[in-house]
Amino acid sequence: MKTDHSKAVLASEGISQQKSKVASSRADRESSFSVDDFPVPTGREEDWRFTPLELVSDLFDPQISGPAPKVRISEGESSQITLRHVDSDEHKPVVGKPGDRTAVVAWNASREVSTLEIAEGVQADVPVVVEVEGSSLEPAASHLVVRAGANSSATMVLRHSGSACVTQTVEVDVADGANLTLVSVQEWDEKSTHAANHRIRVGRDASLKHVVITLGGKAVRLCSDVEYAGPGGEVNMLGVYYTDAHQHHEHRLFVDHGPKNCYSRVAYKGALQGKGAHSVWIGDVLIGAQAFGTDSYELNRNLVLSKGAMADSVPNLEIENGEIEGAGHASTTGRFDDEHLFYLMSRGIDEKTARRLVVRGFFAELINQIGVASVEEHLMQKIEEELNQGEAYA
Repeated sequence: MKTDHSKAVLASEGISQQKSKVASSRADRESSFSVDDFPVPTGREEDWRFTPLELVSDLFDPQISGPAPKVRISEGESSQITLRHVDSDEHKPVVGKPGDRTAVVAWNASREVSTLEIAEGVQADVPVVVEVEGSSLEPAASHLVVRAGANSSATMVLRHSGSACVTQTVEVDVADGANLTLVSVQEWDEKSTHAANHRIRVGRDASLKHVVITLGGKAVRLCSDVEYAGPGGEVNMLGVYYTDAHQHHEHRLFVDHGPKNCYSRVAYKGALQGKGAHSVWIGDVLIGAQAFGTDSYELNRNLVLSKGAMADSVPNLEIENGEIEGAGHASTTGRFDDEHLFYLMSRGIDEKTARRLVVRGFFAELINQIGVASVEEHLMQKIEEELNQGEAYA
């Protein structure tokens, strides 16, 4: 275990607070490997104001020591795509630094690092499915590393399931010329809590499709931070979430355009149903002073299916130079489109079926972009199950 003898020691009455730094730019946010640099959140901080702290507070303790979810390859294993487990003391940082309290706890409290490595030049035709299986609600830390070697091409699915209360580091390094599709599926049991920080680096002329699918868990907070290591990088970030009664699903993204001629597209869609269902989407894009030729756009759409559900959506765009190809953002939250329902019902389709068709169509355009047939089919099946469950809230 990487121990950090922080002065911030969790006590029953709380932890003494340090003064928080106020960042004028998203790029100025604190990042560090030291727990001391991240006071325990109070809920007043910008990074935490939407998060129900009572659901994640167990993951603020730097001394957490529960059993981490087990990591294994269930499909697509080969000699050119390897999984190694090493002691955390032997691991050196791959991408960036932690940016919040749960992320720094994950870094310091993890005892083992699981590294998935795609060899240089490998062209993998079959998706690699990695099971991340939890079996305990005792607070724990987990650490995964995904390395895509130069000029390689592969698809990897991280499938989270079982019971867990875990804070997780995922370091993703996409080397020059590599093409990686990384799908992270959160399908935890209903009492599970999952905080994760995906720290991603995309090399020169490399391409990453980063897909996040969140269906299960009582509370899921997933932060994805992207940086470019050279010009010509391309990132497509897709997200699907279906949030039920008393679930909290939170997705935070930061795309940092530093080098020139890089590309990013972000598209997240979510549906909410039931009293207490709460989703949060925060999309931050920074286009730096030297990021000439940047092409960037981010989108979030939320469909509220019943009363008592709430969606928060905040897109942010910061531009430090005017010589770019394009940049923009969009965010919408609303109930069913009455015109769509009227159109379908005017053609003899009953209201219940019409509502199902609208929801399927809402997700289908994005799901069809995932590019992994088994994931697309499973996701549409889960949406169908959610729709069946949602009839109770209508």
